Amino acid sequence: MVEVRVDPEICAASGMCKLLVPAVFDQSEEDGTVRLTDPAPPAELEAKVRTAALRCPAGAIAVHEMETDAS
Repeated sequence: MVEVRVDPEICAASGMCKLLVPAVFDQSEEDGTVRLTDPAPPAELEAKVRTAALRCPAGAIAVHEMETDAS
């Protein structure tokens, strides 16, 4: 499982993330910067989220592995 974090302050407002994974990313109507709608996307979206992070021209998206409870 992954956790997604975004930094609207450095976002270039290109919209690539929303285009690639609209279930996880949105854009501000005010300035077009990234808005996160699902910080813990389902496993089936992880590959797309990683692609969005890699393609972000400003590097405003970070994907972190979440530790799972092995109990």
